[in-house]
Amino acid sequence: MSLILAMVSFSLAMSISPGPVNFVILSSGANYGIRKTFYFVSGATIGFTLLLVFIGLGFYKVIELYPYFLKYLSVAGSTFIIYMGYLIATAKPEVKIEKQSRPTFLQGFLLQWLNPKAWLACVAGVSIFSSPEGDTRFFIFSLIYFIVCYISLALWSFLGAKSTIILNSDLRLKVFNWVMGFLLVSTACFLLYTQLK
Repeated sequence: MSLILAMVSFSLAMSISPGPVNFVILSSGANYGIRKTFYFVSGATIGFTLLLVFIGLGFYKVIELYPYFLKYLSVAGSTFIIYMGYLIATAKPEVKIEKQSRPTFLQGFLLQWLNPKAWLACVAGVSIFSSPEGDTRFFIFSLIYFIVCYISLALWSFLGAKSTIILNSDLRLKVFNWVMGFLLVSTACFLLYTQLK
């Protein structure tokens, strides 16, 4: 039971803490609502879980052999995150936004695979919760992470949707989009700096 609690705690801490994916979901929830953000949340959750399984089933050995892989990934991932930040910062600040494009399932999926934070969380999780006796413990961890990640990201979406009580004018929404875009770009720059220093 203590192992399950440790898995839940680790998954929750990594999923609910602020990061690039969470900022996109918060912004999307505020701009498009929970229902339209659900696709991005689903893509991000499934993308992360598949990344976790991919690393857990052997790719971590490649990372150990080629430690610079994560540095190259940080450059590519940070570039994509900066692009997402730009899209958020320049989104049209209209309170009625039904016709605007929203973050998609594919963007959520790709953002996880290009997100240095996601890779580091996966590597850490695999190293902590894998067992030389077999894959059962790892697959239990992956299932727990999937559930916790889905709930955590949905909560960010809910928080974004509820922020529309405050963001009830075009000007406020424009400022919010700029702040979210700036936070996303800043996060990408910080992740890049920590990997390349």
